[in-house]
Amino acid sequence: MTKLDRREFLLGSAVTLAASASASALPVSKLAQRRPGYGAAATLWDLQADPRVGEAISTYCTQVVPVLELKWPMLRPDPHTFAFERADAIYDFAQRNDLTMRGHTLAWYHDIPDWTKQIKDSKGVERAYVDHINTVVSYYKDKLTSWDVVNEPIPDNPKGVTDRRDTFWRQHLGDRWIPLAFRTAAAADPYVKLAINEYDIESAKDSFIAKRAAYRNLIMSLLDQGVPLHAVGLQSHLHAELEIDTHGLAEFVTELRAWGLEVYVTELDVDDQKLTGSPSERDAIVAKRVNDLLTAIATSGPVRSILTWGISDRYSWINGMVTRPDKQSNRPLPLDGAFKPKPFMDVISKFTKDV
Repeated sequence: MTKLDRREFLLGSAVTLAASASASALPVSKLAQRRPGYGAAATLWDLQADPRVGEAISTYCTQVVPVLELKWPMLRPDPHTFAFERADAIYDFAQRNDLTMRGHTLAWYHDIPDWTKQIKDSKGVERAYVDHINTVVSYYKDKLTSWDVVNEPIPDNPKGVTDRRDTFWRQHLGDRWIPLAFRTAAAADPYVKLAINEYDIESAKDSFIAKRAAYRNLIMSLLDQGVPLHAVGLQSHLHAELEIDTHGLAEFVTELRAWGLEVYVTELDVDDQKLTGSPSERDAIVAKRVNDLLTAIATSGPVRSILTWGISDRYSWINGMVTRPDKQSNRPLPLDGAFKPKPFMDVISKFTKDV
């Protein structure tokens, strides 16, 4: 089997891999409800505390991604320890339910454990950085479909297209912290798809347009340097009060695909804190935002991978961090707090039926 064939087998279509494995393991009634290419993020805590979380993911999804378990603080509590147990438990859940799993995340400005900040010299930081990425990617070699290698590299209000977020890694490694992460990951697993991931680029708001332009510039720069970048993640933490810039987003995605990149929707949810009206009225607006987003992305090709950041409103980070003025729960995800599908799920079904 050639390299390209193997990559396509392992990673090019998580849908195909999940479906072929599922046929002998799951009842036809459950398989019929799965949305090809759709997945959800989950924490091990939620999977263990509420069986409905795992049941919902195994019913509707073909892939899963850990929320916390592959981030540095949980995975690397000290310089000498790699604690894979919690991430392994989610991987085992995926295997039992014939789901694929993707990795999130190898390099991020946030969630850096305190022990790394005690390293005083840049060479020491680089050793820890490379060792971490090499060890983690090697450990999951041939097991995951893709990695979010670098997460959120663009500041919220970039001053220009060359502006980059001022991270701990950048302070010590300079701008090469991003290429270094990708090259280290590719050396550890030459067949896994490597993605860059960013949020707040979907609307026509000035700051979103500026961020999209800076994201484009960074992606183009990485490709010009020959960095092994295979996919671009659009987190899509949408704001329900903001319409989607369908034209601008469609042009952006079309250009990415012309460069040979895949496009993933990686962390989709909709913050409805600024919407008024009944739950059903809010749900309709949320569904429209998702529909507009996916329509724009689908202009230049099918949306092969859609992941929501959670699956039920009951376990959304938005409800944990944002309080609506009317004290009602936010409704950011495809299933409500009772795990019943909403119009959001209908939109996902529409865009995954032909994948």
